[in-house]
Amino acid sequence: MKEIIKGRAYVLGNDIDTDQIIPAQHLVYSLSNPEERKMYGRYALSSVPEAQAGLPDGNIRFVKEGEDCSQYNVIIAGKNFGCGSSREHAPIALNIAGVEAVIAETYARIFYRNVVDGGFFIPFETEGHLYQEIRTGDQVEIDVRKGMVKNLTAGREYKLRPLGDVEDILRAGDIFAYARQSGIVG
Repeated sequence: MKEIIKGRAYVLGNDIDTDQIIPAQHLVYSLSNPEERKMYGRYALSSVPEAQAGLPDGNIRFVKEGEDCSQYNVIIAGKNFGCGSSREHAPIALNIAGVEAVIAETYARIFYRNVVDGGFFIPFETEGHLYQEIRTGDQVEIDVRKGMVKNLTAGREYKLRPLGDVEDILRAGDIFAYARQSGIVG
């Protein structure tokens, strides 16, 4: 796990559900086939409707047409990120698209556990409405140890909630690596 994550922010609002993160029609690709696996990145966040309150200014696509990876590696969102079905492909799709961290006010419980268990990215929480403070395209820097995010574009800094017990799992790589490292399994 990186100690410092730098990149561009992609801003969403509240209640971004797993069908918006990876639409059901794109669940036909094999995760074990390297070429098909890329398609999960290509279609990540491809169905956030224009009417969605949190849609980034200017209807900015998360992944450019014809590409498999996003230019945005940090997502900033509101409440209840990852709600909806317990679709395990949702955090995988964001990971394949290049997401290293999501900062949200809250997460849907199953989505959060899927993210942590798979070690797909770091799911930070914030008490503030960062999705109203940071704009899509802003350069951000997250200090994982300090639990801080800086908006380098605007020159502002925000405190994140501590990762708590999940930090050890994320540092190990995933739940299985953590279990091996801690002697839970052999």
